[in-house]
Amino acid sequence: MNEDRIVAPQERAEDVPLDAALRPQTLDDIIGQDRLKENLRILVEAARARGEALDHVLFYGPPGLGKTTLAHVLAREMGVNLKVTAGPAIERAGDLAAILTNLRKGDILFIDEIHRLGRAVEEILYPAMEDFALDIVVGKGPSARSIRLKLPRFTVIGATTRLALVTAPLRARFGAVFRLDFYDVEAMQAIVERAARLLRVEITPEGARTIARRSRGTPRVALRLLRRVRDYAQVRAGGTIDAAVAEQALSLLDVDPLGLDDLDRRVLRTIIEKFGGGPVGLETIAASISEEADTIMDVVEPYLLQLGFLERTPRGRVATRSAYDHLGIPWPREEESPSGMGPLFETASDS
Repeated sequence: MNEDRIVAPQERAEDVPLDAALRPQTLDDIIGQDRLKENLRILVEAARARGEALDHVLFYGPPGLGKTTLAHVLAREMGVNLKVTAGPAIERAGDLAAILTNLRKGDILFIDEIHRLGRAVEEILYPAMEDFALDIVVGKGPSARSIRLKLPRFTVIGATTRLALVTAPLRARFGAVFRLDFYDVEAMQAIVERAARLLRVEITPEGARTIARRSRGTPRVALRLLRRVRDYAQVRAGGTIDAAVAEQALSLLDVDPLGLDDLDRRVLRTIIEKFGGGPVGLETIAASISEEADTIMDVVEPYLLQLGFLERTPRGRVATRSAYDHLGIPWPREEESPSGMGPLFETASDS
């Protein structure tokens, strides 16, 4: 399986080969997401038995859960080439047309952040996905004419963190739509232990579990923390990662026992300390901490919602009592509203 990266996201050169080495190669290598793996295995085996290209697949879920990895795995399982691009990189319809005309039979085109495709680009993609044809307009004005080029049967794999922003016509053209969920601690521990073996890092089960618990249920975070803990162990602890070394390293990185980092805590403290616990709008939170609203929505909020530290309401975000307890901030008196605006109900002494 060859990968043709049409447009590469911004990556540090030192991380590219390392990430590629740690990436699972087959469905059997993938840890966790058991129901998703079974569905994909059936999809692959059925396509191979019929000698057809894989049906179009859309993956959605929070960042870092393995959507790009699954695209690589499916290409390897099918024994076809993988071409990688991203929605924001395809600015004009001609860019997509150039990509499509270079595909061969069975190839997989992986489009990351597919919800950010422009409308003109989507219009080219619709017939390509549905009819495997490319409509090109030649000439201008009254003499303009449309030419339809046949394309080989290929597969589009889309990935998005914002399914609601994928237009209905585009979403309808995917034969399989799968959500990726956060991983449990056992799966995360197995992922850390596998990565440690590949990195040739000596780690105890307790050390792996400590990292797993603070990885927010996200493999990308786990691998990043493992690399930083490996550095700490090499410099301060003789190279071996146990529970104590992992805790010391992660504390130095400001990652608390639940995996919350400085940004997570700043979001919660802003809601609680500046806005009385909420409700407060996303844009207001972002402006208060000088952070992008999309970063808060895509990276911070999903995990805080899963922990039950945050609620989304029609009026804005609200910090829950669990968030107060975790940060060690006293919960407002029961008779007061969470926003600190005074009593919720009148009492006899108030009348």
